[in-house]
Amino acid sequence: MNCASYVCMVHMVKLCVGAETIDDLVVWQKHVAKERRRLGLSPLVVHETRMMPKRADELLNGGSLYWVIKGVIQVRQEISAINQRQDRFGKSYCEIGLKRELVRTAPMGKKAFQGWRYLKETDAPADLTGADAKDVPPQLSAALRDAGVW
Repeated sequence: MNCASYVCMVHMVKLCVGAETIDDLVVWQKHVAKERRRLGLSPLVVHETRMMPKRADELLNGGSLYWVIKGVIQVRQEISAINQRQDRFGKSYCEIGLKRELVRTAPMGKKAFQGWRYLKETDAPADLTGADAKDVPPQLSAALRDAGVW
């Protein structure tokens, strides 16, 4: 696909360090929102990262942040904003605004990496809906998918 004449969409994939489950991510994001509220900031769901994405326009064109939990992409959140910020020492960082809704995805194994990576729209795992969103452990679900059973 040629994106020269219009803005394409890409996604971001990021390790959810410290989380064992999707529920852990929910708890963490509630904690961050509460802390932001305490500091007088908007209680948006945000994720901070050191580097500003060079493809921010493409991420903001319907892109999502896909979370890797325990080596498996399990859930995504639509990206609503990307802002460059500075901490109290003048060091810049990137604040990624996320919509609150967590969308479960078909499990996709992902090896560990540092930072974040872009994910092409065509390579992104499908959303799970209704009966597809079964309570199968992510590692088992990923193994079944990789074996061609699921």
